[in-house]
Amino acid sequence: QRLIGRSLRAVCDMKKLGERQITLDCDVIQADGGTRTASISGAWVALRLAVSKLMAEGLIEEDPITAKVAAISCGIYEGTPVLDLDYPEDSNAEADANFVLIEGGLIAEAQATAEGAPYDEEGMLRLLRLARIGCDRIFAAQEKAVREA
Repeated sequence: QRLIGRSLRAVCDMKKLGERQITLDCDVIQADGGTRTASISGAWVALRLAVSKLMAEGLIEEDPITAKVAAISCGIYEGTPVLDLDYPEDSNAEADANFVLIEGGLIAEAQATAEGAPYDEEGMLRLLRLARIGCDRIFAAQEKAVREA
């Protein structure tokens, strides 16, 4: 819950939102990295729709959302960076990471763990580059979801 809230606050100008609280219900049925990251990406869509409604009703004047935020899991499996590992890959990964990225290249949160032997800085950068590719796809899907809502 805290991770989802931190991620969304990273792309909100709270002063523009005013004295309001928006509650987003994210049911994380299975608490693995992929589910948490999907909750963040989906919660941004729900936030965007809620804020658009507030603006349409004249309850807020300026859009408080500054950018899209998305999250994705990735890891190193058999020496290869893999995006959105499935259970067998995740269970045997040499490294596991979750990234929360903001459209435009900023990092809101990064969590990475060596599951066995430590890995070097280049391994971390490879995971980050892969996460950026995945989040760019998610940003496009978020835009489509908002457009079609």
